[in-house]
Amino acid sequence: MLENIRSLIFLQSNLARLFLADFLVRSFYQVGKTPLLPLFAASIGAGEVIIGFIVSVSTMTGMLLKPLFGILSDRWGRKIWLLVATLIFSGIPFLYEFITTDQELILVRLFHGISTAIFGPVSLAYVASLDSNNVGSRIAFFGISRLLASLIAPLIAGILLTFLDFEVVFMLIGFCSLVAMVPIFLLSDNHIENSREKVSIMKYFYTSFASSIKIPSIWLAGLLELKVYLTIYAVKAFLPLFIISQEGGTVFQAGLFFFIQELIHIAFRVVGGKLADRNYTLLAIIIGMFSIALGLSLLNILPQNLLLLSAAFFGAGQGLIFPSSVAMLSRKANKIHIGAAMGLYGALRNLGKVIGPIIAGLILSIYSYVTVFYIFALIIVLVLVPIILIWMRER
Repeated sequence: MLENIRSLIFLQSNLARLFLADFLVRSFYQVGKTPLLPLFAASIGAGEVIIGFIVSVSTMTGMLLKPLFGILSDRWGRKIWLLVATLIFSGIPFLYEFITTDQELILVRLFHGISTAIFGPVSLAYVASLDSNNVGSRIAFFGISRLLASLIAPLIAGILLTFLDFEVVFMLIGFCSLVAMVPIFLLSDNHIENSREKVSIMKYFYTSFASSIKIPSIWLAGLLELKVYLTIYAVKAFLPLFIISQEGGTVFQAGLFFFIQELIHIAFRVVGGKLADRNYTLLAIIIGMFSIALGLSLLNILPQNLLLLSAAFFGAGQGLIFPSSVAMLSRKANKIHIGAAMGLYGALRNLGKVIGPIIAGLILSIYSYVTVFYIFALIIVLVLVPIILIWMRER
C-alpha cells in the first residue's frame, strides 16, 4: 500500500513539473510566433510569401529532426535533452535584436525550430514512460498545457506589443522561458537503461529506427494525425477568409470560432483519454474523425450565426483523437525505443501541418471554399473506412 502511494506521488509530481515546463516554454514560444513574428518580419521588409515561409519554416525543422532527437533521448536519457531544448527556447529570442534581413530571420527560425523538435517527442516519451497504466489520461492531461498556451499567448503578445518594441518583447520571451529550467531540473529521469554502451551510435540509430518503422500502430497513429492536422491547419489558414467572404462575416467571428474550437478540444481531451484507458481507443478515434468530417460539412450548410456549432464538432473530434492515438502508439512501441517512436510520429504530424495549407491553397485556385471543405470531409470519411474495419475485426 505504502509503495503504491509513493509510486503515485512520484508519477503525479513529475507529470505536474513537466506540464508546468511545457506550458511555460510553449506559451512564450507562441507569444513570439503569433502575432509577433509576422509583424516583425514585415517591419524588416519581408513580403507576404516570405512571411508565410518564415512562420512555417520552424515546423519543417521539427518534421526533419524529431526522429533524431527521439532516438538520442532513448540513448542518453530524457532530462538532458529537455534541458537542451529549454536553453534553445530561452537563448534564441535574444538573437532577434540583431536581425536586419529576412534571410537572417529564416536562419534564426530554422535554428529556433530545433527547440520544438527536441521538446515535442522527448516530453511525450517521458510522459508515456512514467507508468504503463492510464497512459491515455496522462497524455490527455499533458496536452492541455499546449492548448492553454495557444489560448493565452496571442493575448499576451497583443498586450506586450501595445506598450513595448519588438526587441524588448523578444528579450522578455527569452528571460521568461528560462524559468522552465526549474521544474525540469526537479524532474526524475525515468530513462530505461539498456545496452546502448555496447553498440556504436550509428548502429543504435539503425536499430532504433528499424524497430520503430516495423510497428503498424506507429504508422496508424502518425498517418492518422497527419490527415487530421492536414485538415485542421488547412481550415486554420483559410477559414478566416471564408468567414469574412460571407455576408455579415467579421474578423471577430473568425477569432471566436478558433477560441471555441480550442475550449471544446480541452474539454474532450479528458473524454478521449478515459476512453483510451478503457481500451476504446479505436472507437474514440472513429467518433472523433466522424465529428471533424461533420464539422467540415456543416461549414457549408450552417448560417453565419451558427458556425460555432461547427467549431464545437472540430474541437470534440480533436479531443477524442489526439490522446487516443498517442496512447495506442505508446502501448505498442518498444519501451526502450519509445523516443524514436514518438519522433517518427511527431514528424508525420508536422508533415500534415506543413502540407495542409499548401494543398488547400492549390485546390482553392481551382474550386470554391464549399468544394474544398467537402473534399476534405470526404477524405476523412474514406480514411475512416479501414479504421472501422480494423475496429470491427478487433471486436
